[in-house]
Amino acid sequence: MIAKEKIPLLLWADELEDEAMTQALRLTRLECAFHHVAIMADVHVGYGMPIGGVLATLDAVIPNAVGVDIGCGMQAVRTGLAEVSTAQLKQILAALRAAVPLGFKHHRQPRPLEVMPDPGAAPQELPMVTGEFDHARHQIGTLGGGNHFIEIQQGNDQRIWLMVHSGSRNLGYKVAAHYNNLAIRLAAKAGKNAVPKEWQLALLPLASPEGQLYLREMEYCVAFARANRSEMMAVLLAIVAEATGCDQFDRPLDVAHNYAAGETHFGKEVWVHRKGATRAFAGEYGIIPGCQGSRSYLVRGLGNPQSFMSCSHGAGRVLGRKQAQRVLNLHDEIAKLEANCVLHSLRHRNDLEEAPGAYKDIAVVIANQLDLIEVAVEFQPLAVLKG
Repeated sequence: MIAKEKIPLLLWADELEDEAMTQALRLTRLECAFHHVAIMADVHVGYGMPIGGVLATLDAVIPNAVGVDIGCGMQAVRTGLAEVSTAQLKQILAALRAAVPLGFKHHRQPRPLEVMPDPGAAPQELPMVTGEFDHARHQIGTLGGGNHFIEIQQGNDQRIWLMVHSGSRNLGYKVAAHYNNLAIRLAAKAGKNAVPKEWQLALLPLASPEGQLYLREMEYCVAFARANRSEMMAVLLAIVAEATGCDQFDRPLDVAHNYAAGETHFGKEVWVHRKGATRAFAGEYGIIPGCQGSRSYLVRGLGNPQSFMSCSHGAGRVLGRKQAQRVLNLHDEIAKLEANCVLHSLRHRNDLEEAPGAYKDIAVVIANQLDLIEVAVEFQPLAVLKG
């Protein structure tokens, strides 16, 4: 714990790079920040607020404390399969590549209206969503790039699991950018009492029309991201069923890790911003993926109030994307994946941004937060598809 600022900073990470520490300390100096700031074990630098941060606020919401991929998260399904062959895995990956647009690709034709979350009958309440709605119909059911993935895994419960990691695509980015810029303009009008511009933490008062508009559009993006994952999971289930004959699939578990939510903590109604953090209420299931080729975890929350009942959202980066491309060895990183018998997506130097060496050791990250969660199922990756 670091207690030299306005409110304490609680850390679950072994260490923080200097820039991430600077960002975390700035959070503790915000007038709207409540009680303390919690930094998860997978922390690394973000825009304004470090990824892996949890911030509770009074009377304000901060777009950059949610992030640009609003609603990004995980969806997992347990199958009735005990095993899957290499030939079946290759068949599944090939079919997925043909069916799910990856990276910057979108569907050529708009998806049916019924797969989109209902924006309601009042477009003025969702101005950005309304303006981007037609584009979003081409984006729903698409993976995106970066750390997003579709993975087939072997659980230590002797079942094959399916996992999708994706977010709100360009819709969430447009909403985040618009309201962050709006918050910056409002801060400029506020003058000397505003959050310093270089902190990248401009806020919107909850009582303001702008703050209420952001919350509605953010919540739509969270719903869109969940629907996006569900669309891809439905495709994956059909492909797996055809390749393996499996007809048993459990209900999907879907968990977001970029959003703000109204909750009660330490006797106060606050807005909890989880930016790269997973809610971990007592008994609640969460999903913590590792990097490409490493283990992932289904966990149960312990409801620890010191983390605002949160835990990490993944392993966390140790190298930036461009840095990873510069310093990692492609052949060495491929060897790591093939040593674990993983069908992977590492082919070219540009792919090194998502290589195992760019990430923290997920086992250490899990060990650092055993006061926040308990492990329910551990997953070994078998095959992964990335954008």
